[in-house]
Amino acid sequence: MQQKIIILDFGSQTTQLIGRRVRELDTFCEVLPYNKFPKDDPSVIGVILSGSPYSVHDPEAFKVDLSQFVGRLPVLGICYGAQFISHTLGGKVEKADSREYGRAHLETIDLSNPLFQGFEKGSQVWMSHGDTITAIPEGFEVIGSTADVMNAAFWCASKNIWAVQFHPEVYHTLQGTQLLKNFVVDVCGSRQDWSAASFVDTTVKELKEQVGNDRVILGLSGGVDSSVAAVLLNRAIGSNLTCIFVDHGMLRKNEFQQVMNDYKCLGLNVIGVDASEKFFGDLAGVTEPEQKRKIIGRDFVEVFNAEAKKITDAKWLAQGTIYPDRIESLNITGKVIKSHHNVGGLPEEMHLQLCEPLKWLFKDEVRRVGRQLGMPEHLISRHPFPGPGLAVRILGDITPEKVRVLQDADDIFIRGLREYVDTDGETLYNKVWQAGAVLLSTVRSVGVMGDERTYENPVALRAVTSTDAMTADWAHLPYDFLAKVSNEIINKVRGVNRVCYDISSKPPATIEWE
Repeated sequence: MQQKIIILDFGSQTTQLIGRRVRELDTFCEVLPYNKFPKDDPSVIGVILSGSPYSVHDPEAFKVDLSQFVGRLPVLGICYGAQFISHTLGGKVEKADSREYGRAHLETIDLSNPLFQGFEKGSQVWMSHGDTITAIPEGFEVIGSTADVMNAAFWCASKNIWAVQFHPEVYHTLQGTQLLKNFVVDVCGSRQDWSAASFVDTTVKELKEQVGNDRVILGLSGGVDSSVAAVLLNRAIGSNLTCIFVDHGMLRKNEFQQVMNDYKCLGLNVIGVDASEKFFGDLAGVTEPEQKRKIIGRDFVEVFNAEAKKITDAKWLAQGTIYPDRIESLNITGKVIKSHHNVGGLPEEMHLQLCEPLKWLFKDEVRRVGRQLGMPEHLISRHPFPGPGLAVRILGDITPEKVRVLQDADDIFIRGLREYVDTDGETLYNKVWQAGAVLLSTVRSVGVMGDERTYENPVALRAVTSTDAMTADWAHLPYDFLAKVSNEIINKVRGVNRVCYDISSKPPATIEWE
């Protein structure tokens, strides 16, 4: 039986990060809404309560019945989770004199406690809360304090409960991974047998049982998720998988043919559809960003459906949905963080069952599975690319000529990132989470080329570092690299006379411009 940790989500922005940290410990976990604890699941070995945007005193604050698991399973409360434990079991939570936010140090720490094995005294942690625990429940003991937070960490040996008011899942808590390992492995007893190899073996077997001899259709995008899903399905059902790759005309330069060649080398049965004329026709004159996205989404479904209907014996539609897509789209606050075209988007008229082989994986796990499947590295390490393609990187209306300009500029930028080896021997492309060029076609700037005055469009370069795209920082690319790329774009791309570099982080900016 596969062991699992249950993470109950109270709405924190970092709940996904807790999940990723647990998975990095080779332990399977599920992130579930705070009120969806699986009562009769014998595979659960421990429970983690996440943070929350609420105070425990808010009327709308999320609450869980602790008796479902307290005393039966080890429990770790993080931030709001710790405050909820204290508040519910008889402690006291009050408004802090000032918001406790940022770096702090565990000046007092019980290094003999199971949670703090391997810790250093004074270890840095990250606080982020407006309330603070002023009294812990009876039977609990303080095991960690900072200069400003007396009850930074506490536990109850008889109930097998630990609680911390800091966030071990974030980078700024320097020994946070050690704390989670102590809880997941040493306290909960994880066998650490969740791996890419075990996932492939288990999923291939499950897919054979789920699909049998039925025919499956999968929509390919050229991205990591759909490509790995295709190869995984191909290993399970072989020729019973038919993939459809729609070219809407706004892919990167030469990408359609390159990706088709890659898929053929992988032994996939792929139908390539060039629908660029339809997309460009329907987008003519449209400038509003959301309207552009809706047109592209609508046209994609129409083109895909028309092609899929030709496969009359298909019974399944496969998608490359991954776990963060499902967590974000089903956010417990009821507010959709970001809409996804492949979540709940199965057209009813297709009458197909849904197959999502990657639905439990985070992005980094998808890449590990791809490597386990023997896929080429350039496909596995490919940066995320928006479904609407370069349409969301062109400000203003979309025309084939504008796409040509942006494709040329983007190609120079991406090739440059792949070719530039930094001082540590790593290419800039592998150091960056996502990169691309943006055409400011609604703006013109004056330039001088030769002896002539020009009046053409600027291009903005965008490159960010991130772990999950929920937050992102602009990549600090070397000046000599930026100078070389800027010079090459201006010299070689007709229609561009100025190059800028976007140094905005997310938040407040988004990764894409539209």
